[in-house]
Amino acid sequence: MSKAIDMHRRAWLAGAAAFSGTTLIAGPAMAQNYPARPVRIIVPYPPGGGTDVFARLLAAKIEAEFGQALYVDNRTGGASVVGTRTVAEATPDGYTIGMVDSAFTINPSLLKELPYDTRKSFTPVSLLSRTQLILCVPEASPFKTTQDLVAHAKANPGKLTFASAGNGSPPHLAGEQFRQAAAIEMVTVPYRGGAPALTGLLSGAVDFTVSTVPTIQSQIQAGKARGLAVTRGRTPLLPDIPGMDELGYASVDATSDMGLVVAAGTPAPIVEKLQRLSAAAVKEPAFRDTLIQRGFQPIGSTSEEFRVYIEGEIEKWAKVIAAGNIKPD
Repeated sequence: MSKAIDMHRRAWLAGAAAFSGTTLIAGPAMAQNYPARPVRIIVPYPPGGGTDVFARLLAAKIEAEFGQALYVDNRTGGASVVGTRTVAEATPDGYTIGMVDSAFTINPSLLKELPYDTRKSFTPVSLLSRTQLILCVPEASPFKTTQDLVAHAKANPGKLTFASAGNGSPPHLAGEQFRQAAAIEMVTVPYRGGAPALTGLLSGAVDFTVSTVPTIQSQIQAGKARGLAVTRGRTPLLPDIPGMDELGYASVDATSDMGLVVAAGTPAPIVEKLQRLSAAAVKEPAFRDTLIQRGFQPIGSTSEEFRVYIEGEIEKWAKVIAAGNIKPD
């Protein structure tokens, strides 16, 4: 019996060694031939939104050099969780890529449970762009500056009204960051998205809101809204509006970030190729100008820089959400 067991053990070890050797050979070979078929980009939102638009622009830009078709697959639901889970559970071979935004780092603190581990289930590829946000008031508002808004709030505690684009959204969290940084009280008026919140602002139903640059730009240029401050520096599209950092509120830094991730375990050469092509694309002068004109701020980070950024954002939003006692809608 012991001899049979020993023979079985040797056979098992030989098989395991052969499998391991095959795997080591297959990994680099697979990466070298990548991509050998079309690749899908999972966008966890419906078509037409900022994340979807950016994904389609990027796919069209790098498809020729990539050597295969890149197609967008919209997987909606669960505050981006459905689509993001699809990426986490995909075969780690680079044929399923995830286009994630700020919800990727907000959801770990906002939602009680996630069907994946944001830190462990993915390999970051590159932080590609961010869309800045603008704190704005109706054009008829008596508030000409951010200082006016803060002074009014402190003189009238609990009277200032803020239109939220949805609990846990970047515009909502920017408003919450502002409340915490300025040490003011305000009444948050919930709306189901950025467009309804903007309608509430323009109608004078609320005192202020925070909106993405592309959403509010035309209203400011048409004289229907007044921008008071921009997150993460000034925007070239509305250069006269000061940055939050200039006004003493550098911690009000919420933006709509966009980057690529793949399932954990994806071979490093594949991650490196995806990072190289996507980061180079957003830095190419003509494409960079196209992105800027659409309200995207090109970045193109390394994989490691994106990993560090994700970790920092998760920790930051955990503190903001806890301090504001923010719950999901």
